[in-house]
Order: sequence, then C-alpha cells, then structure tokens
Amino acid sequence: MIYFLETELKNNKLLIYSLINVYGLNFKLICFLFKKLGLLKNLKVNELTSGQSVNLINLISESNIKLNIDLHKYNVELFSKLIQIKSYRGLRKLYKLPVRGQRTRTNASTSKKLTFKTF
Repeated sequence: MIYFLETELKNNKLLIYSLINVYGLNFKLICFLFKKLGLLKNLKVNELTSGQSVNLINLISESNIKLNIDLHKYNVELFSKLIQIKSYRGLRKLYKLPVRGQRTRTNASTSKKLTFKTF
C-alpha cells in the first residue's frame, strides 16, 4: 500500500479508481488531472514512479483544491455557521432531520442515523 495525499492506496488497483478514495477528488477531476499530466488511464498504483507522484501532488496543490481534513473542516464550519444563525437548514441538521424537504412520516430513519460530526 502507498500513502498518498493522507490516504492509503492499494497497489494492484488502477490509479484512477484508487484516487477516488481521497476525500474531495472525483472521477471527472482525476481524468482532467491525468490528461494535463499526460498519464495513462490504465496506470496501476504500483507502476507509478516517484516523479509522476510528485508532479501529481504539485498539480493538485497549485489548483487550490480542498482535500481531506481541510474539506471536512470547511463543511463543519459551514454547518456550524448555519446552526449559529438559526437558519432552517441548520436547525434541521441539528435535530438530525431531513434538510431538503423529504417526508418524515416513514422515511426519515436514514437521516436520523447520520450524525453531525465535529472535529
């Protein structure tokens, strides 16, 4: 396993699909980064050279993408601000109820299971 961008990646997996495990990267963004660096889409994690990994990390850092802990902190700050100003969304989130108008009579058990995480 390789430790890359605060996430462990499996060696025998394709690099595109293993980078999806990094919180904040999606498939479309990863394809764009690969195209910009000239990497093949069928590249496996164990075939990645150190130079390619450094170039990938530099490109991600230059593009100012929030990843992992920074993105988690941003989301927590966003919801704590909504709770602090006592908006409808913030209060629904605080009481662990559906936020976007879903019904609560029968199907709210999923949203009640999800908890508001603070770091």
